Amino acid sequence: MVNCFLQNQPIVHKVILFMSSRTCTLRFYFDFSPTYVGVGMICPHIVNVSVLLGGILSWGIMWPLIAKKRGIWFAANLADTSLHGMQGYRVFIAIALILGDGLYNFLKMLILTAWSLRSQHKKSSASTLPISDDEPSNGTATISYDEERRNELFLKDQIPWYIAYGGYAAVAAVSIGTVPQIFPQLKWYQILVAYIVAPILAFCNAYGTGLTDWSLVTTYGKLAIFAFGAWTGASHGGVLAGLAACGVMMSIVSTAADLMQDFKTGYLTLASPRSMFISQVIGTAMGCVIAPCVFWLFYKAFDNIGISGSEYPAPNAAIFRSMAILGVDGFSSLPKNCLTLCYIFFVGAIVVNLIRDLVPKKVSNFIPIPMAMAIPFYIGSYFAIDMFIGTVILFVWQKLDRAKSETFAPAVASGLICGDGLWVLPQSVLALAKVKPPICMKFLSRGVNDKVDAFITTLS
Repeated sequence: MVNCFLQNQPIVHKVILFMSSRTCTLRFYFDFSPTYVGVGMICPHIVNVSVLLGGILSWGIMWPLIAKKRGIWFAANLADTSLHGMQGYRVFIAIALILGDGLYNFLKMLILTAWSLRSQHKKSSASTLPISDDEPSNGTATISYDEERRNELFLKDQIPWYIAYGGYAAVAAVSIGTVPQIFPQLKWYQILVAYIVAPILAFCNAYGTGLTDWSLVTTYGKLAIFAFGAWTGASHGGVLAGLAACGVMMSIVSTAADLMQDFKTGYLTLASPRSMFISQVIGTAMGCVIAPCVFWLFYKAFDNIGISGSEYPAPNAAIFRSMAILGVDGFSSLPKNCLTLCYIFFVGAIVVNLIRDLVPKKVSNFIPIPMAMAIPFYIGSYFAIDMFIGTVILFVWQKLDRAKSETFAPAVASGLICGDGLWVLPQSVLALAKVKPPICMKFLSRGVNDKVDAFITTLS
């Protein structure tokens, strides 16, 4: 019987289609996940297609071929979850794709940011806020009444500089005092260095996000992993130090980009930036209490949370841990030919991104996105199939009635995602209460189904 879904689920079980044990092992199945179907309806078609292509390339072609090299490229007795065996190829090739895509976009953002700042510096404007230069100017910027009103309200209610600098210094001091107590491998002076460097990276990420609506916070986190992991060294807990520094760096950099996006929204809606900042502080304080409680609820409700193959495998955790190990142990820990494949996919990601930027827009819309392709390399293709079904539903809807699809598709997708997400809370409560599901559904292959029918016949 096929057993590739989470056992002991309350009330309902995951139902899996295309049932053979081989299909389940290769993680090619439809997961009946409303969340992923909804995400597929929201994401652009090229993203969903890229994810599906990544799943086909990895789990449909590459991993079965590499598995045939068991005993040649890596020891035959290694489990599939070992980083010195199959898992090493899955994780590190995915990392190579992500790093190649991230490095390209990071450099691209730096160039765009520098170019934009240079243009702003050369441009003389009567306004103290940067004005879009999409329209040609005759030397004097013409500002509408609405724009003047927005500028006036936004500048009138600014946050005093001493609060900004003082607040950052206070948060840094708290982190320097507390983080080393939680992660002894990360020393206080390393936290200090992180807080000194973080504002520069935060500015780059916030400005780049404003230009392209693409946050590269994970790229900065990966830089912290390699830098602080190598600084600490393997003998002094470099893996944990790198991961902890990554968390600190990502928190600072992502918050800066998110806050700038919120300020932009407030600027357009005539909201007070000071009120928005206070709301952010209150929300952050609430998150410090709510987030650990939610984590505790999941941790107690599901015994296999974070384990590969479970309903909540936490794939990013495994990927970032593997990066930390690579940064500390070096390339010698990789299985045979894994580094060569990583080089190929790293360069391939850069080349594909370069082609996407050089060709016309109507052509680049059909070129897969390496970052999206990398996701199923490690996780599997089950969610890619769900997302592709979502994009097919949206595509057909657009062909039948584009106006209604553009109006109602986000609402339908949000309903699917929220409905599935809200069920997690009662699901966790039922799991904590040890409530057993009243019914379980499984799809069997034809051969197994015949055996089950024959066995049932003997009982009657």
